[in-house]
Amino acid sequence: MIDFTRASIAAMNSLKISRRSAELGTENAFVVLAEVNALLAQGRDIISFCIGQPDFRTPEHVQQAAIDAIRQGKHGYTASAGIPELRRAAARYMGDMRGISIDPDDVVIAAGAKPFIAYTILATTDYGVGDEVIYPNPGFPIYESQIRGHGAVPVPLALRSSRAGSFDPGELAACITPRTRLLILNSPHNPTGAVIDRATLEAVADILRAHPQVWVYADEIYSRLCYGEAFASIASLPGMAERTIIADGASKTWAMTGWRIGFAANHLLAPQFIRWVTNTESCASHISQWAAVAAIEGPQADAVAMHASFQSRRDLIVRLLNQVPGVSCHVPGGAFYAWPDVTEACRLIGAEDSEVFRKRLLHEAGVAVLADIHFGARIPGDGQHIRFSYAASEQAIEAGVARMAQFIERNRRG
Repeated sequence: MIDFTRASIAAMNSLKISRRSAELGTENAFVVLAEVNALLAQGRDIISFCIGQPDFRTPEHVQQAAIDAIRQGKHGYTASAGIPELRRAAARYMGDMRGISIDPDDVVIAAGAKPFIAYTILATTDYGVGDEVIYPNPGFPIYESQIRGHGAVPVPLALRSSRAGSFDPGELAACITPRTRLLILNSPHNPTGAVIDRATLEAVADILRAHPQVWVYADEIYSRLCYGEAFASIASLPGMAERTIIADGASKTWAMTGWRIGFAANHLLAPQFIRWVTNTESCASHISQWAAVAAIEGPQADAVAMHASFQSRRDLIVRLLNQVPGVSCHVPGGAFYAWPDVTEACRLIGAEDSEVFRKRLLHEAGVAVLADIHFGARIPGDGQHIRFSYAASEQAIEAGVARMAQFIERNRRG
């Protein structure tokens, strides 16, 4: 145990934390998960819908590729850009899905897709000069966190229930100023599950043609998880590929969240991304990179089966949620998230807002979800929402939604 003297305490009081670090946010799913784990440690029975990761095993042939890589001595550093085999495979994979040609030299591999959020902001904005980044709200909380942390100005683009969790291109146009440097698009979307259709992307592209200074970060990590509307990327539209950073990865499609493999493609920014990888990660895991090659180029039966399972679960959870008193839920087009409106449910039980509702649901009913405020400031007039990750068994979905219905009925006022 360290024995702190008065002098050492005084010295610590003089030390300061940087503003960029103090302003850095967090991913609240992990905060809630810690709360859930504490309750589980106390012996509580909790059904959790708070973490967005597939509940399937990584395909066996992918696991075997990693074992083979270890036994063949493929576990040292690689080039910061990634092994050539994975860059080629990712270029073909991303290009085929989007109907475009991608040069392997324009692809960079990182430890998950998440680092490319920071690398893109760092490569397209300067600290403290007023450069603006437009991002979806509600949205993946790391967007706003990284924008603030790297000294740019966050500009939220409202995603509205009236548009099934998507945005109005007219509102996007109103957000753009001469200081706008980057637009973040996420489709399929976390947390609403919305898929940006081709018509909306074409409207966005028309708007951006009048603003040549704006880059686009296309976060398409859920691209293989669309259930109705076909996946479309803004990078496939005329004149958009050059200014679009395509971000994808292995995590969601092949249940490889812990393997930490993401890939991004852009001709102009690839050299900058490589420099950032060199300065931060050195390289992605050599072993995981070979596993990702096997995931992309090997049998796809497991990925297809996971997709079918997620679609079945989506249909189940939406049907059940719409039977719960005070709850309404649109049908999400992709990913594995449901975004039900609980405004009336909050009123029925006397909960001030969705965060109070979430906490009571956890502690009184043993159901863990996230509240809308975990994904950004609430949109005025858009109601109260919670997020379910339906990366859970159908039995868990049925039991969890039943508990929520019982909780509302039990606490109903009047």
